[in-house]
Amino acid sequence: MKRNLKQTDSTLSRAVVKVGSNVLTAQAGLNLEAIASISSQISQLLDQSIEIILVSSGAMASGMKKMGFAKRPEAIPQRQAIAAVGQAGLIREWEKAFARFDRRVAQILLTSDDLTNRKRYLNIRNTMNTLLEWQVVPIINENDTIMVEEIKLGDNDNLAAMIALLLDADIFINLTDIDGLYDKDPRVHADAKLIPQVATYSRSIEKYAGDIPGALGTGGMLSKIKAARKVTAAGIPMVIAKGYRPDILTRLAAGETEGTFFVPREHKLNRKKCWIGYTVKTQGTLMVDDGAARALLSNGKSLLPGGIIGVEGQFPVGAPVAVVNRTGEPIGNGLVNYAADEIRSIMGLKSSQIKSRLGQKTYDEVIHRDNLVITSEPECN
Repeated sequence: MKRNLKQTDSTLSRAVVKVGSNVLTAQAGLNLEAIASISSQISQLLDQSIEIILVSSGAMASGMKKMGFAKRPEAIPQRQAIAAVGQAGLIREWEKAFARFDRRVAQILLTSDDLTNRKRYLNIRNTMNTLLEWQVVPIINENDTIMVEEIKLGDNDNLAAMIALLLDADIFINLTDIDGLYDKDPRVHADAKLIPQVATYSRSIEKYAGDIPGALGTGGMLSKIKAARKVTAAGIPMVIAKGYRPDILTRLAAGETEGTFFVPREHKLNRKKCWIGYTVKTQGTLMVDDGAARALLSNGKSLLPGGIIGVEGQFPVGAPVAVVNRTGEPIGNGLVNYAADEIRSIMGLKSSQIKSRLGQKTYDEVIHRDNLVITSEPECN
């Protein structure tokens, strides 16, 4: 991936590959030709000592074929049951495909709880790293069978982005049914133009993406742009490319230019900050004044009580919270040193006044800069 490696000044040793529903679904169920092609390409990359983590859609299509359903059921319990039936078929087809190359696979089903809980997050990372050491291909999907809104990851674009952050991937390759990001839907407009590279996330980029829905699954182009913003902010590049193109993965790895490349931030975030900024679900919100917003955004400062003008939610010490400016625009996420009611009591005060108000002072900062991740950079990557 010479273009990517040139811009990131790194070598390609670990990649997350997400394959969407539109690539893996055929009229009669799963697209077995696509599964065969992708497994062959991944095996070739493994032979080049490139570790691959595969995020696979397709459980619903597999389940519908097995159960003889012509369309997706509407009721959530029925959808979950279809996904449960289909997941077994999906992993079996991947296992059969990789077995042709004497490769082993492992199935991992996740919810947002698994990635938000720090202990479980680290356990998942350790397990996946062990599988990669054993040269086993992890095949990941959301655990749709038990999924409810509170623990839903959203879509596999978001899941794959979180896995790329979890495992410190060198790149995230998102395979879909079109060549990349266009300025309009190429399936509708003959004059649509491919955008070969995205380095800044202007409103026009999100508008282009919002106009290109996904025909299957839950993730259209906008969800892919959101995933790109997440991983590139953490220093990981992403490519959206057409999964049907022959040898797309091996050609990308050989340095050929395909699809849309999303330029990463120059410096990678460390793993803990990736988790804080882009994986955890926040439990509350702190609103800060203009001076505090500038200090956080421009000067890399910690958040002190004096700059806080509002607290939303109830949360304990150590909880992840969102930080917003006085108009509600997001600034970042952080782990708090004080509980919600304590912050309400000390907001607006100087750090020297915390002890007299609370009876003790464990920290000068409400959020230390080491536990704060700035996520708001609307016009840059």
